[in-house]
Amino acid sequence: MNKIPALSPTVLLAVALLIYPLIFSGAFYLDVGVTFLLAAISASAWNIVGGYAGQVSVGHAMFFGLGAYAPLLCYKLYGWTPMAGIPFGIAASVALAILIGIPTFRLTGHYFSMATIAVAELIRIYFGTWDLVGAAIGLQGPATARGWWDLTFRSELPYYYIFLTVLAVLLSFTYLMERHRFGYYLRAIKVGERAARSLGVPVQQTKIRALVLSAMFTSVAGSLYSVKTGFIDPESGFGILVSVQMVIIAALGGAGRLYGPLIGALILIPLQTATNTWFGGGGTGLTFIVYGGIIVLIARYEPGGIYDLWEQISPRRWRRKHAS
Repeated sequence: MNKIPALSPTVLLAVALLIYPLIFSGAFYLDVGVTFLLAAISASAWNIVGGYAGQVSVGHAMFFGLGAYAPLLCYKLYGWTPMAGIPFGIAASVALAILIGIPTFRLTGHYFSMATIAVAELIRIYFGTWDLVGAAIGLQGPATARGWWDLTFRSELPYYYIFLTVLAVLLSFTYLMERHRFGYYLRAIKVGERAARSLGVPVQQTKIRALVLSAMFTSVAGSLYSVKTGFIDPESGFGILVSVQMVIIAALGGAGRLYGPLIGALILIPLQTATNTWFGGGGTGLTFIVYGGIIVLIARYEPGGIYDLWEQISPRRWRRKHAS
């Protein structure tokens, strides 16, 4: 008798994400699901340059913030649908990525990480004093929908499936990138730039391409955030916590792994939501403590994240199972 083939983890994951809002249909659970998807998109975008190429950016909020401001700025200045501003956010993020990458990628060590932190903070301070973008008050989108194109919905359900579609596109792109020559170049650079260069890998060009791709998808994540919330200010767009969250989610699940950011978001977002719910306003400060603790645990016990930990444990379980 033929055995029924087991479903692949990808299929199971896709089915689980598709039916989640049908099972957990309450407003609170839908909000958690949307927040989870947005965090997974942001961390997966960071993963392209930080995980696969090993170029750790701690200022990726600059791309997130540019993507978040562009839709609402187009609405404020011209009355356009916020969706029309998404390409402008992508273009600004790509230009900034090239501007940062060309000089810093010529250097070795942590110069790139330092540059990203500095630029993100400078942009945050500047946007906080720039009247055109609302200064410290920020920008607001349309209060009520003028049509479906404004993406202003009363329910979280449409946002959930829009975010899920973007995540699926990003993961599909990353999957193809892994198996392309470009993906092998990135992994070679992560292992050792000097060795990669000796094998003919165009190191600087590859790193800049990775940063540009990462900036594009991070900008889209920022645009989705501002379109959904209908509001953005310097702290929610360019704040250091935005960048740190991307890094920790990817590192917790497994940086440089396709599903690593999803695993990290699946753990961190419910934990963050729980602390904010249990402790009210005090939970916001507790988030920093949780992030710090996770960084220490990852650095001390499992730098490869939960994905690597599972790969180490599962062969032992498989051997014990088949030995009995």
